[in-house]
Amino acid sequence: MEVLVKEKILVIQTAFLGDCVLTLPMIQKLKDKFPDSEITILCIPATKELFGHSAFIDYVIEYDKKGGQKSFGSFIKLLKVIRERGFTRIYSPHRSLRSALIVFFSKAASTTGFDTSDFSFIYKTVVKYNKDKHEVARNLDLIGFDTSDEKWKVFPKIDIPDITGSKIKKMMSELGNPQLAVIAPGSVWNTKIYPEDHFKKVINYLVEKKYLVALIGGKNDEQICRRIEEQFDSGVKSYAGLLSIVESVALLKKSRLLISNDSAPTHLGMIAEIPVLTIYCSTVPEFGFYPYNSKSRFVSLEGLKCKPCGIHGHAKCPIKTFECAFDLSPDIVMASVEKLMASLEK
Repeated sequence: MEVLVKEKILVIQTAFLGDCVLTLPMIQKLKDKFPDSEITILCIPATKELFGHSAFIDYVIEYDKKGGQKSFGSFIKLLKVIRERGFTRIYSPHRSLRSALIVFFSKAASTTGFDTSDFSFIYKTVVKYNKDKHEVARNLDLIGFDTSDEKWKVFPKIDIPDITGSKIKKMMSELGNPQLAVIAPGSVWNTKIYPEDHFKKVINYLVEKKYLVALIGGKNDEQICRRIEEQFDSGVKSYAGLLSIVESVALLKKSRLLISNDSAPTHLGMIAEIPVLTIYCSTVPEFGFYPYNSKSRFVSLEGLKCKPCGIHGHAKCPIKTFECAFDLSPDIVMASVEKLMASLEK
C-alpha cells in the first residue's frame, strides 16, 4: 500500500504588516489545495500576532531579523531550524536575498518564488510577478491559483478571540455606542502621509455628521494621532499604540468607515470587510495595494509628472513640493466619502 507523505509547507513572509495581511489569502487557498498539510509561516515579531490568529496556519517561526537575530550566527541557527523541520514545500512571497538563502539551505523538494526575487535561480519553480495585478492576485499566482477573473478577490481572515471582542464591545459601550468612523493618519513613509491640517478638515466634517472619530495606528503613530486629537474638544479619540493588531480589526468591525493612507490599516479594513477610503499621496493604486472589496474606494491626485516617485514613498518629498498631498484638497476627500457612503445606501 502506498503511504502518502503529509506536506509540510513553509511560507516565508518577513515584510511589514500590510504585505503580511495580503499574504493571508494565499495561505487560505494553500490550505484548500493541500487540506491535510501542516503550514508554517516565517515572519518578524511585529506580525507574529496576525499570523498566530489565522486558523489556516499551524506554526509560526519568529525571526527578528533587525533586532535580536540580526547577527550572522543567528541566521545560521535559523537555517538549522528550517532544515530540521523537513519542509516538503516552500513558497516565498518575500523576495529578498536572505529569503532565497533560506530556501537554498532548506533542501525542500519543491520551492517557489517570484522572477523578481533576489537570486531567483535558487527556486525550483519561478513565477512571474505581474505588476499589473493586485498584490493578493500576485501571491495567489505563486500557488497556481486561477486569477484570470474576480475569483482572486479572496478576503483575509483572522480569528477574533471572545476576550478581544468583549474589550471592544465594552469600549464602544463606554463611548455610548456611537456611529464610528476610524482614521489611520500615519505611515512608515512620510510621503504617504496626508497632511495633518487636511485630515483635521476631513475629521471635522465627520464630527459634524455626528460621527465619533477613532484614530488608530502603532507606537510610531502616537504623536500624530495625539496632535490631531488635541485639536478637537470632543468627538475624536486616539487609540494609537493602545490596540493590538487583532483588537484594531475588532474595532474596525464596529465602525462604518475607515479612512487610511496607503498603509497597513487599509488592508486591516479588508479583514474587517468594511468600507475603506484609501488616500494616495506619493504612491498610486496601480502598484496593486488598493482596497478591493466592493464597498471601498480610493482617491489620488492625477496628472503630476513627479508621481509616483517610488513604490514605498520617501522620508521627504524628492522635489520638496509634496504637491501630491497638499493639492489633494480635503474637499476632494470629503466628496469621495459622500459618494462612498451614498453607494452603500443604494
